[in-house]
Amino acid sequence: MRINFKRYGLYLLRWQASTPILAGVGIVLAAMGQIVAAIIANLIGGLIFFWVDQFIFTSQSLAAQWEVRDNIICVDCGKIARGYRLVKSGDYDKTEDNIPEFRCEECSKKKTDALRDRGVKVE
Repeated sequence: MRINFKRYGLYLLRWQASTPILAGVGIVLAAMGQIVAAIIANLIGGLIFFWVDQFIFTSQSLAAQWEVRDNIICVDCGKIARGYRLVKSGDYDKTEDNIPEFRCEECSKKKTDALRDRGVKVE
């Protein structure tokens, strides 16, 4: 399994952001008893942070964007195969590319490795 450090970092920041909110609710509800205050604080945290977590783990804006097509001619080896091209990842942006270059799976892996060597983050 590959770790997506961007998502993981956001998740850790989100986790820290929940601390003052849950602590504040716990302090306000302390008169109800520690267990009841903790249960209510966690319910409130769940209502708030479910949506934040959903964004962190499903947002396409945090992921590399690929385009896949069937029956392309690989720009590198000329093989007819399913084709792949990285459209956008971090500062790498080929969304406005008028002549997109598709590669077979094997050549796409080589190109991805070459991009990583140049510092492009591909998750």
